[in-house]
Parts: sequence; structure tokens; C-alpha cells
Amino acid sequence: MSNTLQKNLNYKKYVVDNRLQYFKPHASRIEKTFAEEISFSLNRRCKFISPKFFYDKKGSDLFEKICMLPEYYPTKTEIIILKKLQNELPSYLDKNFRVVELGSGASVKTRIILDIFSKICDVVEYFPIDISEILAESSENLLKDYEHLHITGIIDTYEGGLEFLKNYDEKKNLILFLGSSFGNFSPVDGHEFLQKINSTMKKGDLFLIGLDLVKDKQILESAYDDSQGITAEFNLNVLSRINDELDADFNLNNFSHHSLYNENDQRIEMYLKSLVNQSVVISKSDLLLNLEKDELIHTEYSHKYKLSDIHKLLDDVGFDIKHTWLDDKNHFSLTLVSKI
Repeated sequence: MSNTLQKNLNYKKYVVDNRLQYFKPHASRIEKTFAEEISFSLNRRCKFISPKFFYDKKGSDLFEKICMLPEYYPTKTEIIILKKLQNELPSYLDKNFRVVELGSGASVKTRIILDIFSKICDVVEYFPIDISEILAESSENLLKDYEHLHITGIIDTYEGGLEFLKNYDEKKNLILFLGSSFGNFSPVDGHEFLQKINSTMKKGDLFLIGLDLVKDKQILESAYDDSQGITAEFNLNVLSRINDELDADFNLNNFSHHSLYNENDQRIEMYLKSLVNQSVVISKSDLLLNLEKDELIHTEYSHKYKLSDIHKLLDDVGFDIKHTWLDDKNHFSLTLVSKI
């Protein structure tokens, strides 16, 4: 990437050593975007906070705990499927590919993919894209275990990272979007996001996406409202982040975690419920927020899919479906596609 392009995209480059570098938007751009988005989303009749703001350092740590909970099946199930891919995915790859991952987090599942690449490539290139600072820490941990690994991280939103990638170079990419994060998008936004990925991809690139499947309501609701209260803590943490970064005065004791499965729309819905009539000041968003008792702030949708939904969605965007892998219980799916 040229210095001019880097400057135009408003990124600062950090070089840790000859195997690790990462790019990060200038701090003023991050703060401005967060403050503006919170001002917009909470200053509406149906209030909401984007789930992308869950993932500060504490939020990312809490999500890693959620992934280990007995009720939370997606991570464990997806790992089982990824292990199946170890013998099948290499037939779609060659040594000219790099790994690009959207939402890398602590990189637990990433290691399975890196193990595959280590058998194909002399030097493995990995581009994690994550809004959380945990990216730098997890990258350093990966380098300890993979001596032929080179990492270029992008600490930004998915959209920002994809725009960065689009102009980087001509090397082929395997883009990973694992977990059930795609389900956070509304149907319209999800379609637009897949179009963004498609437009980023070059001829020969591949895209591997994880999608959670429709299943028993009790399994779903338990996964998003666990008995230990970790999901509740994760949900409430977004208010702590707004307090810390935008000089707000949310009292977390005045809110509770609320979630349900909407069978008609095939989605889990997560909210923060106001337990009292209250007013909250968010200084950097220039906002006085008035909430009534039992008023809800929407924080996340997690859409679930039938296989027919998945194939139609990917077909409509213009992807060529190579293969779909499932677990034995048909709880989760991984689908590999190319650009037509």
C-alpha cells in the first residue's frame, strides 16, 4: 500500500517488528464516528445501539467467556465443522492465497485455518480486521506459535477494513466471516454488506461465511440469556463504554438485559430495558436521553437461517457457491463461495 493511499484513507501505520504491522484510523475519526452514531441511534423513538460497539477490550473479553458457556453452542459447533474442513478446504486453495478475517477476536478458530495454510504456504500472510484493540494482543500470541506467519492487522470497522483491503495489492484472498456475526445485520443491511464483500473481491478470491441455522426455540433463547449472567454483563457493558468514551452518566443498575426469539422473523432480539424513568447525559454526543420505565434500547439482532435462505441470499448477491458444510445436528453452517 502506498503512503498516499494510506493517508487518503486516514490510517496510521504501526510497525511492531518485521512480522507484525497494523493500521488504525486516527483517534479523532474513531471518537467522532462513535459520538455521532450514538447521538443518531439514541435520539429516535425506537432507540438502538449498534452491536459493533459491544467490542471494546472488556466487551471482547466477555464475548470470549460467552463462547465457552455450556448454553452457547455456535462457537463449539463451528469449531467441529472447521476441523472437518482440514481435509477438504485445501483443494480450493494454493500457495498464492492469504487469509483475511473479519472480526478476528481472540483468533481461536483462526488457528484451524492457519494450520491448513501452514501446510500449503512457506510464508502465511494473515490480515485480521477487527474494531477492537484485542487484535494487537491476539496477533502477538499467534506469532509465538506460527514461525512463518506475517500479520497485517486493520483495527477498524468491517467496512473500513474492506475498503483498505480493496486497494492493497493483487494477492488472492480467502476472506473469513466466522461465527454468527452476519446475523446481526438486518436483511437489507446484510445484503448490502455481502455486496460490499463481493465488490472487494478479485477474480479468484474466496469467501467463507458462518451462518447460524433455525432450531428449537429453547436452545436459542438459552444461548442468549445464560444462567451465569455473562451475556447480560456483555450487553450492559456497552453502556459502560459510552460512559467512559463519551462522558455519559448511565447508571447500569437502572437497566436489565432482555432477550427473546422472534419466530416469525427467525431472529434473537436483544435489548437493554430501563427499570425506572430516568434521564442520561451523553456529553460528547451532545444528547440528553430521557427513558421511561420498561422502555427498550435495542442492541442486537441475531438472525437464524434455513439452508434455502442461505443459498438464495448468496445467489442474489452474485456469489458462486462452492460447498456448504454442516455439523451432525444441523445447528450451524459454513459456506464457501467465489465471485462469479
